[in-house]
Amino acid sequence: MSASKEVREEEDQRTANVPSGLTENVLDRYRKLKEHAETYPYVWASYIVVYGGLGLWFTYRWRKLRKTEDRVRALQEQLRQLAENEEHANSASSIKRSPPITSTTGKVSPRINSSSTGKVSPPFNSSTGMVSPSSSSFETTSPSADKISK
Repeated sequence: MSASKEVREEEDQRTANVPSGLTENVLDRYRKLKEHAETYPYVWASYIVVYGGLGLWFTYRWRKLRKTEDRVRALQEQLRQLAENEEHANSASSIKRSPPITSTTGKVSPRINSSSTGKVSPPFNSSTGMVSPSSSSFETTSPSADKISK
């Protein structure tokens, strides 16, 4: 029975030392960690080395990723500007192009595709063997194109 009394007394002391408030819990936990760190300094040093090294590596990779993303964004913006400039240059040069080839009557005679989709083929230059450099086909919504195709 003396052993059971000792066990009860130890449990009473433990329950008496158990903090009840949040700040008391935090302070008690800090005290236990401090005692453990003083008792086992090499264990804590290894924790610091390992997890500190992982933290440094993750930070390095994160920054490298962000720098790469910034470079990609800058290159995309440059590409977007080049495409925009090229589009403006192409639209300006398409206005300055020569008119399509005319027939002997002086009228422009576009060739109509065999399908009835309303697509009109651009004029064919027989001397060069090429279609004029504008778009290869374009949509028409005029009723005259529908009459020509029928």
